[in-house]
Formats: sequence, C-alpha cells, structure tokens
Amino acid sequence: MNLTLIIIIVTSIISFTAFSNQRIIDNLIFYPPYIHQKNQWYRFITSGFIHADITHLLFNMFSFYMFGVFVEQNFDQIFGDRGKAIYLLLYITSLAACLVPTYSKQKDNYHYRSLGASGAVSAVVFAGLFLNPLAKIGFFILPPVIPGFIFGPIFLIISAYLAKRGGDTINHSAHIWGAVYGITFLLVMSYALTPFDLLNNFVHQIQSFFS
Repeated sequence: MNLTLIIIIVTSIISFTAFSNQRIIDNLIFYPPYIHQKNQWYRFITSGFIHADITHLLFNMFSFYMFGVFVEQNFDQIFGDRGKAIYLLLYITSLAACLVPTYSKQKDNYHYRSLGASGAVSAVVFAGLFLNPLAKIGFFILPPVIPGFIFGPIFLIISAYLAKRGGDTINHSAHIWGAVYGITFLLVMSYALTPFDLLNNFVHQIQSFFS
C-alpha cells in the first residue's frame, strides 16, 4: 500500500467521523484567532483532515489520488530510499504552508474558519505538473486535452481572480499558495539532495512540445 492511499484512508476516516460530530470539527478546524491567541498551531495541519461534506472530500481525495500516485513514484525514483519520507513531508508541510497567508490576513477575524486538504492537494498536483508538464489535464467540463504547463497558469489566474472577488466559501488563496509551495519544495529538495536538474527537465519537455 502506497502513502497516497494511506493518506486518503486516514483523511476519509477522520472526515466521515467529523461529519456527525461538531466537536471534532471545532477542535480540528483552521480558526486563526485560536491560533493567534491560544497558540493552537496544530490547526494548520489538522484542518486538512476534515471536510465540509462528502462532495468536498471526494473531490479533494480523487484529485489527490490521480496525481499523488504519480508524484510518489517519481519521488521514489528521484530521491531513492528517502522518496516516501520526502513525499510525506511535502504533503504535511503544504497543509500548513498554504494557510500562512490566510492566517496573516484573518488572525483576528472571529468569523473566519477553513477546512479541507485543498492546499496540500494543490501542492501535489502542481508538483506532478512540474514533473510532467505535458500531461493532459481536463478543466471542469473539458476532457483531458490541455497540457499541464498550460492548465497550471490558467488554474492560478482563475483562482487569483476568485480570491480577489470573494463572495464564496472557498479558500482560493490556499490553492494558489499550495501550488507555489509544491513546486518550490520540489525544486529545493531536488537541488539539495540529488544531482538531477529538475528545472532543465521541465524546460526540455516544454521545448519538445513545440518542436
């Protein structure tokens, strides 16, 4: 059993338990005032293991599975025996990293709450797109025909627009910063721990698309 599936199972169990237990949600949800005033920093991580409803959970875990297996396998190839540990580190740290801008903005907002693994999923998705920028991706109702290196910027532009517009209950900022963190983490770890030139590999694949 791979780490991706283990994370999905753990997240699903906790989320399903929380669906019928408001106390669990209250204890785990990302609530900036409690982090700021009571030092409950664990909420940066625990909020990624609960979801608003079954649709929210299924969408996140399906997206995570579709990219997570590929990214985990590539981490094993790139980092060798350390691959799974680094992959797990990516997921756990991205849960927190994607929420730092939100925390900075909302730390005194008693009406703000956030939950779900969307930021970490975004980190894994964009790490996957960086590893394989030519992968065909679907966008909403479109079939998987858009190359990843085109899909990525479109997704970020739309997320930035929706974040600026506001008016919904989705933390678009977490999607954006999760994506940025996923690519940054991958580049830093690959340069620090391996001789593999990941950036050159990315550029070479895109050049091959136009040649």
